[in-house]
Amino acid sequence: MNGQNMRTYNSLSRREFVKKSLLTVSSLAFLPSLINTSCEKKNHITGSILNDNAKAGHLIRDGFNPRPTQTVKIPIAIVGAGISGLTTAYYLEKNNVSDFLIFDLASKHGGNSISDSNLVSAYPWAAHYLPIVNNSNTDLIDFLKEQNVINGFDTAGLPIYNEYYLCFDPEERLFINGQWQDGLIPNVGVPISERKEIDRFFKIVNDFKNKLGSDGKFVFDIPLCQSSKDEEYRALDKISFETFLKQNKFTSSYLFWYLNYCCKDDYGSTITDTSAYAGLHYFCARRAKASNADSSAILTWPEGNSFLANKLAQPIKEKLKTSHLTLSVSLKDGKAEVITLNVTTNECIRYLCDQVVLATPQYINNYLLPNDLAKNRKTDGLFEYTPWMVANITTSYLNEYNGEPLSWDNVMYHSKSLGYVNACHQHLNKDESSYVLTYYLPLVDLPIKEARKLARERTHAEWIKDIVKDLNLAHYNIEEHITNIDIKIWGHAMIKPKMNFIFNMEKDKCKEPIENKIFFAHTDLSGVSIFEEAFSQGIEVAKQIVKINDKTTGA
Repeated sequence: MNGQNMRTYNSLSRREFVKKSLLTVSSLAFLPSLINTSCEKKNHITGSILNDNAKAGHLIRDGFNPRPTQTVKIPIAIVGAGISGLTTAYYLEKNNVSDFLIFDLASKHGGNSISDSNLVSAYPWAAHYLPIVNNSNTDLIDFLKEQNVINGFDTAGLPIYNEYYLCFDPEERLFINGQWQDGLIPNVGVPISERKEIDRFFKIVNDFKNKLGSDGKFVFDIPLCQSSKDEEYRALDKISFETFLKQNKFTSSYLFWYLNYCCKDDYGSTITDTSAYAGLHYFCARRAKASNADSSAILTWPEGNSFLANKLAQPIKEKLKTSHLTLSVSLKDGKAEVITLNVTTNECIRYLCDQVVLATPQYINNYLLPNDLAKNRKTDGLFEYTPWMVANITTSYLNEYNGEPLSWDNVMYHSKSLGYVNACHQHLNKDESSYVLTYYLPLVDLPIKEARKLARERTHAEWIKDIVKDLNLAHYNIEEHITNIDIKIWGHAMIKPKMNFIFNMEKDKCKEPIENKIFFAHTDLSGVSIFEEAFSQGIEVAKQIVKINDKTTGA
């Protein structure tokens, strides 16, 4: 989750194609004898399914309405301590607007950037990296500089990224046709005709990457609000990515597999239900330049983007109210009223505020806002969120097939999963005897509601069976070495950029503040669930509030 890059593409592999083809023949010969999908040995694997407070969250949906025991006046309340909410708080604090509180139902801040740790390593529960940032994204560049993720700038003004945070080599590999190849774009055993199709697709991508609209803006940019407004290109949002590919006469099954992988990785959708604009945006919106890194370089940490969430939270940690369920947000007598429930103590408090920021997804806002405030926010059927299963797997050993060594990102061709990230990859000690593998599975094969329901009904043992069977394709008898698998179900993990969504007028209306009292900041309002969009949403709302406060105080 949280990707958007084409890190490994070039017209030829970084390893000689002929060498890989020969290795494929030898590895296929013994593949069947090594795979063991027996479930008899899995009873030694410990672990659990983590509680995500879904039951407490459903209190809002079910109309739970306790009586507040006290009323507290506070100038600003922020609901939601994901990246958008934390960024709002960070920017307010930085600009001397410091009298606020931030509420979140979860027991820890970060949204889908949360993490955990065990004796082996820290590890992410969702978002796990950030590509180096477009140079025009000055707010985010400034933040990274403050946190020493960027150490400075060279004489040409290009950022110098902290070497400890740039992903170490080897970065990524793909298990395909019986062996591990370098990079994720299918290469080993791919017919020449299909390799030519892949080359042709990336030629289109490279043409789009530098294309400007008539307004002088890039056709694809990050954040999305900086992109060209030309209807010629926005029309790509009205067709599916699959339709775009067929219109351009692409037929390669290897190319289609790879593009499906990319859409699932960033959007939790497939080329069939992703808009062509979103599909191309994945490849065409990044054009970062750095003094000490390639434009495709990424930043990552064992704990994933929790590292960045913690940096955002550090200056405002005393104002964070986790394990607090927001029950309602309304307007009363010229104030914004926020009612919260401390799910640990069951204390219900009414807050009266000058401004409230709802840094929460729209399906939550629909329950928080009364009908009179929500009447102009037509969200029914518009916002769709893909469910995910994420597992963190502790293993003492990995049986390997031929090819590239263990990398940071490890993907299996034709698997329904996105493979796994090695959470230990950034450790300086490379002689470790155990690993934590963060395994990602977007649930895209069923209608969303059905997938969400089945995901929550499955037992830990059932999930283990599927995970081990999948990993066995690339790591024979891995169940002998796995000691623990913890699992988290994200019921509404990320917004799906389906057709007619990114540039939908009804979606854009949902961004508009209500009477300059209630503001909205969340990645579902942009249509792309990546760190930069969440950061941008928080910054823009915070700037509006700072401006209002400056006018009020006469600053």
